[in-house]
Amino acid sequence: MKRYLLFLPACCLLILSCKEKKGQSRPDSAPVTSTWWKEATVYQIYPRSFQDSDGDGVGDLKGIISRLDYIKSLGIDAVWLNPVYASPNKDNGYDISDYENIQPQFGTMKDFDEMLKGFHDRGIKVMMDMVLNHCSNEHKWFKEASQSRNSPYYNYFHWWPAEKGEPPYRFSIFDEKAYGWEYNKPTNSYYLHYFGDFQPDLNWENPALRQDIYKMMRFWCDKGVDGFRMDALAFISKDTTWPSLPAEYNGNWVMYYASGPRLHDYIQEMNREVLSKYDVATVAEAAGDIPRVKKFVDEDRKELNMAYHFEATEFGYLPGEYKMPDPNGYDFVKWKQVFAKWDSAFIDKGWGTAYLANHDQPRMLTRWGNDSPEFREYSSKLLTTFILSQRATPYYYYGDEIGMDNIRFDRVEQYNDVELLTNYAQVKAKGGDLKRFLEGMKISSRDNGRTPMQWDTTLNAGFGAGTPWLPVNSNYKTVNVAAQDKEPNSILNYFRRMQQLRKSNPVFIYGKYTLLDKENTSVFAYTRELNGKKCLVLLNFKDKQSVANTGLDLSKTKVMISNYPDPSKDGTLRPYEAVIYEW
Repeated sequence: MKRYLLFLPACCLLILSCKEKKGQSRPDSAPVTSTWWKEATVYQIYPRSFQDSDGDGVGDLKGIISRLDYIKSLGIDAVWLNPVYASPNKDNGYDISDYENIQPQFGTMKDFDEMLKGFHDRGIKVMMDMVLNHCSNEHKWFKEASQSRNSPYYNYFHWWPAEKGEPPYRFSIFDEKAYGWEYNKPTNSYYLHYFGDFQPDLNWENPALRQDIYKMMRFWCDKGVDGFRMDALAFISKDTTWPSLPAEYNGNWVMYYASGPRLHDYIQEMNREVLSKYDVATVAEAAGDIPRVKKFVDEDRKELNMAYHFEATEFGYLPGEYKMPDPNGYDFVKWKQVFAKWDSAFIDKGWGTAYLANHDQPRMLTRWGNDSPEFREYSSKLLTTFILSQRATPYYYYGDEIGMDNIRFDRVEQYNDVELLTNYAQVKAKGGDLKRFLEGMKISSRDNGRTPMQWDTTLNAGFGAGTPWLPVNSNYKTVNVAAQDKEPNSILNYFRRMQQLRKSNPVFIYGKYTLLDKENTSVFAYTRELNGKKCLVLLNFKDKQSVANTGLDLSKTKVMISNYPDPSKDGTLRPYEAVIYEW
């Protein structure tokens, strides 16, 4: 998910190519149709931070090409690339100025084609990021629209004529004034922007705009791309009568934005015009409760296939503040129940996803584990065990496979993220505690998850010869791919083993999920069952010894994998111990 306040979840899509196999019946629930995307693990690459091939300090496509064999060695099935389109980069590519060209910093279309072929030759699918709620104010559509109300592109955007007075208030996530309208002098009108004023919202009520979008999507599908992640798609439909925020939303602008009157009409039209014409599958990253999200993935509605929820990643922050960590931590018992609840949501229809980190989150080791030298290895492996043993498609973020952690900047000048800088300015304007704000960002800032990949102990961790666009974490001398690749028991090789375990045991993909020991404040325990095979997953999320009270006899089980060399045999778990047993 890109750029939303922690309490303002994103509404996006991932689209991948898929080929279905015949249905496989599960004795414990409704029949399920097996598909490659349910069985896949998706590896997310933030191109700016993965590998710099030309020394300009920014990762690029040739850099990714040079690391194809490494990516293949992970055993993953698909990659998701953050935006590589032409862009002014005010929001790191989420402000697109040309949807059908490559950002020069990243390379050329020839480089892209070579990269795509390289992935396909290795049996890896490629998913691109797509931003369809808004574009850059440097896109040709907006540059022409902003010059005259008579421009054929004027109605590609939402405008409020100045002669009608001030437009109805709309909240902006990336505006220092939190105001979603910006005055444009040549047209004497205001344009709408839910995000930055450099990101005007596209007018999906205009059929001509929609057809241009569909044409562009076909361009990439015809090129051979296996799919898209469509950013902020749930925001595309607006009530153009511009009413005040209805009372039912209780000040929650994001939920209002994600409830446009024709949202599902447009997604169904997209399915008819594009998705159904290609061998693709979709996963909706949608804000809201279970009934709202299930609308996206109900097969009978012919919209999307999988869903991505945000409820779990919102834990541990103080309400009403931008990603401010609660000093008391988060309610672990309720956190467990969230995962169980969302698993149950997709038993009969649709499909879920599992993740703990992405480009909109801090590093999962710092946020959900323990990045101290004593526990970093154990907790990294525990989090990998968790993600890859869920009944959902795992989305795994680059660098987490070696246990990268938060960089923890001290000064606001060290940050690049437009969301953080906007919120810093808002706190400053209100006379808030800036020191407290920056201390909180050491845990929650998105830039913590965007630092360069740590490949080896050479200059800039092997990322590139030039000064990186974000600094490299100082622990790269000990936390890097080269060191872990050679060490059999490293975090990296544990990820590879856990990935192979998931691939070779369908029980972890399609098996029934049952939460156990629900009130345990330290241990996450659950079973997975399929066709007579039963597995038990025990995860101690605390830095102290804890006991799992599952009521199950472990004496006749076999250990499938463990992050300690001598795994627990009785449910008494050491700090951050993770064990999977089978009967």
